Parts: sequence; structure tokens; C-alpha cells
Amino acid sequence: MNPMKSAHGLLVVAIVALLSASTARADLHVVTTTTDLADLAAAVGGARVKVESLCKGNQDPHYVQARPSYMVTLSRADLVIAAGLELEIGWLPALLQGARNPEVLPGHAGYLDASSAITAIDVPRGAIDRSRGDVHALGNPHYWLDPQRARRVAAAIARRLGELDPSGRQSFDRNLRAVQQRLDAALQRWTAALEPHRGAKVVSYHRTFDYFFERFGLQPLGYIEDRPGIPPAPAHVAQLIAAMRAAGVRVIFHESYFDRATSDVIAKRTGARVLVLPTSVGGAGQASSYERLIDLLVTSLVSAMREPEPAP
Repeated sequence: MNPMKSAHGLLVVAIVALLSASTARADLHVVTTTTDLADLAAAVGGARVKVESLCKGNQDPHYVQARPSYMVTLSRADLVIAAGLELEIGWLPALLQGARNPEVLPGHAGYLDASSAITAIDVPRGAIDRSRGDVHALGNPHYWLDPQRARRVAAAIARRLGELDPSGRQSFDRNLRAVQQRLDAALQRWTAALEPHRGAKVVSYHRTFDYFFERFGLQPLGYIEDRPGIPPAPAHVAQLIAAMRAAGVRVIFHESYFDRATSDVIAKRTGARVLVLPTSVGGAGQASSYERLIDLLVTSLVSAMREPEPAP
């Protein structure tokens, strides 16, 4: 065998292998602050992205420990997607500065504030100070629990991925259409399931579920945590119990990462049922994707509302 031909053949094989490996690997490293954003980014990005979430699904995204390993992750990121509306204000800025990756700082193409795609609710009025608790001055940051807003966020992610990877734009747009079609079909199903309960009064511990309530026509009577981040005062709890009895409230939405003792006391005194629910993808075994998260919220409420009302 001609040694020159043999060497040439091996070189061609090596080049082909390298090209195949480069096309098979993810082109963009995406880091999100929440698992919900990670799920949407992975669905839109497909094989062209590698996605990691800094916050786990069973964690309170307001309070995440700023680990050095997170700085390493951010130092290697091509795109950081944050929920925004000050949800991560206590921990993300320090991590971004420590990562020493200027391309993913706010104001650069490698940083996407997903809240820019939506209109916020619960924007506080008047002066804001610490006496009002951990109030978000820009509005409620838990918007992903509204499928319509999640749909808009997915579109914003697709646009930014296309800007960072123009060769993948058609792929991102195709994936986005598939995601939106699935969400549209699921939204019809969820709306139909909750239509009999439109206008029902509910209570939640924190304001986490307000976007879910708004989308499906539920009416929050009140919140156990009267000031965000501050345990409720006994007088507030007593007033809430009286209001729930008068209105016949049957369910309390309770975030899975909060202590449920106060919710259980209120439930015992009102006959309401406590629904301990995840607020993000991965927060419970059944909530393994965004669609399954909303499925779980819907089916849990429907099941609770079907139960016979407690005897007076």
C-alpha cells in the first residue's frame, strides 16, 4: 500500500470525524435562572443548545445561594436568561460579576431578561419601603405560570438564539412553532377544564400563582403572607379566616418550598383544602416539563373543587 495514500486517507477520515463531532455538539451554552426558562430554552433550542438552570425546581427562586461553581458555569455561558422583575436581585448580580464574562452582563447580547416579553401584574402603587416586605417594584415576577406569557417568552428566546447563532435561526423558528402549537392545544384543554370554576375565590400563601389565577378567571380573596417575605401576623390570619368562611373558599394554594403550618391551621378552621404545589418545572415528580407543571396545577384544583364541601 502506498504510504502517502494511506496517510492521506487517514487525514480525510480524521477531518470528517472532527466535522461530525463539531456539528453534533451543542453550539450555544445557555444558562437560565429557573427550570421553567430552561425547559422553554431547551425546547426552542433543540440540539443546537446545551441548557443549565441555576435554581432547582423545588427551590424558592428569590433565595439562591451564590455558589462559586455557579460563577464557573456562567463564565462559560453564551447566553444567560433571567426571569427578571427583580426575582433574582439578591443573588444573580453577584454571580454575573464574579463570572468575569462580560458578554453575559445586562445590556449585552448574551443576557436576556425574559420579562421584557410580558406585561407584569401586581405592580405596587405608592412609596415602597421595607415595612411593606419584599415588594417587587417592577411587578410580580412569577409570570411563567401563565401559559400565554410563557408562549411570548419562548418567542423571545427563539429571537435571541437566532441573533447569537444565525445559522440555526430556521431551526429555532421551527422549534418555536412546535412549542407554541403544543401550548395552544394545551391551553384549550386547561381552559375547558377550569371553566366550571371561573370566578371561584381562592387563597394562596404568597403571590406566586397570581398569573395562573388571572389566566383562568380565579379570584384571589387574599394571601396568608400579608407582607411578602414576612410571617403573617395573628390579626391578619384571623381576618383571613373570617373572610374565607364568609366567601366559602374551598382551596388554599401553598408553594411547596414554604412551611405549611399556618396554611394547615387556616384550613382546619375554614374547611378549605391545602394544595401543596410546585411552582416550577421539576418541583414535583409529575412536573417534569412546563406542560406537565401546568397540568398538575389544573388537575389538582379540579380534583379539590370536585370534593364534597365540608359539613358546617
